[in-house]
Amino acid sequence: MTDTTEPTAPPTRRQRQAAQIAEAASGRLVWLLLKIVLLAVVDAVALYAAFVLFTNQEWIVLGLVVVVTVVVNYIYFSHKAVPAKYLTPGIIFLLLFQVFTLVYTGYIGFTNYGTGHNGTKEQAISSLMASAQERVEDSATYPVTVVEQFGTYGLLATDPDSGDALLGTAEQPLQEVDAEFEGGKAVAVDGWTTLPLSTVFTLSEELETLAVPFSDDPNDGALRAPDGQSGYLYISTLEYDAQADAVTDTRTGTVYTDIGKGAFTADDGTELLPGWQVTVGFDNFVRAVTDADIRGPLISVTIWTFVFAIISVASTFFLGLLLALVFNNTKMKFRNGYRIIMILPYAFPAFLSALVWAGMMNESFGFINQVLLGGAEVPWLTDPVLAKVSILIVNLWLGFPYMFLVCMGALQGIPEDVTEAGVMDGANPWQIFRRIKLPLLLVTVAPLLISSFAFNFNNFNLIYMLTKGGPRFSDVSIPVGHTDILISMVYKVAFTGQTRDYGLASAFTILIFIVVATISIVSFRKTKALEELN
Repeated sequence: MTDTTEPTAPPTRRQRQAAQIAEAASGRLVWLLLKIVLLAVVDAVALYAAFVLFTNQEWIVLGLVVVVTVVVNYIYFSHKAVPAKYLTPGIIFLLLFQVFTLVYTGYIGFTNYGTGHNGTKEQAISSLMASAQERVEDSATYPVTVVEQFGTYGLLATDPDSGDALLGTAEQPLQEVDAEFEGGKAVAVDGWTTLPLSTVFTLSEELETLAVPFSDDPNDGALRAPDGQSGYLYISTLEYDAQADAVTDTRTGTVYTDIGKGAFTADDGTELLPGWQVTVGFDNFVRAVTDADIRGPLISVTIWTFVFAIISVASTFFLGLLLALVFNNTKMKFRNGYRIIMILPYAFPAFLSALVWAGMMNESFGFINQVLLGGAEVPWLTDPVLAKVSILIVNLWLGFPYMFLVCMGALQGIPEDVTEAGVMDGANPWQIFRRIKLPLLLVTVAPLLISSFAFNFNNFNLIYMLTKGGPRFSDVSIPVGHTDILISMVYKVAFTGQTRDYGLASAFTILIFIVVATISIVSFRKTKALEELN
């Protein structure tokens, strides 16, 4: 058959230009839609945050959220602020996760924030009044329906005298509302979910502690319904006098006043807890060096922290350097295989390796005692001295591969001409290493040694996974042990034990920051002298 199809004419210049314009417009449209979607997500999150902040009356933070949201929208819808489009995400994350964290930690260090002092004064008064409540013997019975809104439980009560519907939560006093009634009992209200009895029965713990104030005056008592069906009036044995700013125990007549320490305090120094958060200035820092229960372990932990960091850096560096010198010899066979074996500890997560070592060093059934030492019972992790030695050994095993790699790369970067010149001048191998290679090596690794010191100074993972800071000091009140370093001590003060003192822990954190920053600044200035070798 003869092909009668006419050949297609090549596109003209105008057609090619039109196609390019259409393709560019299509690409811009895709990016515009993506930008709108991402900004919509950001605005939705900001709107939710603004709603929560407005509800909690956090005006300063609310203002910051609004300003940042407006600025972000302006930047990404503007055609001029091109550099800001790339810098904005990084700046926001820097301010959020670095600057804010440091500033907030510093602020907490000057407060009494911790167990018993973690709320406002109003919350403390409400908690005190609720904790001392007793049921009024001749209290009327209020038919109750348990309702829920956004995870908050409330009581929808029916006034037995007037028949009105009253709604309240632990934070909001009872208020009259329009509700649906069934058999003379309020059973539903707009905006709230009525919980069935099957669900109410599973909330016995929450309902036992739920106390809804009758009014803004805490002395008027609260409505409580432990069974979720019938409510009764509870009156506190503590009476709050707003004018005198004092709490009186009606059973004993003891008066507790606000003396500015974040708790109502009696004349004999007895405090009513919970208290509230207040600024205490430098009290946490003063307490750290004057309180005998804190000063003793703080000194011991600080000394051990410096010893641990210095020995760890020195041992890992010199072992890594020694191995790098050995395996840098081109005459050695299978040196690549040996190098791979040397860096294996560096390939495993440090916290998993620490857990493995903790099992191997177990006094009763550990591999070291049972297999290598023939059933001995060496207290590797329970004796104060041996526990510190064990930590240094494990950290040496974990840290030398990093120094080995660093020193290997630094040695390979030293020109052979320098070594050959030393040989021609009559220097022996030790003199070449000490006078030539080591100074040149330190030019490269000195900043890494400083960073390694800072890392080991705060090496929380190794301490916590291997010994958890034990064995514990027996003569102190805070849960600190012989192998704790400052950062693990901060963790225990803040997050373990019956009382958690975030203010004191933040004060310790500030001290750690000052120490590490000072050492780093001084060390970096000293290392500038090594740059002259280049």
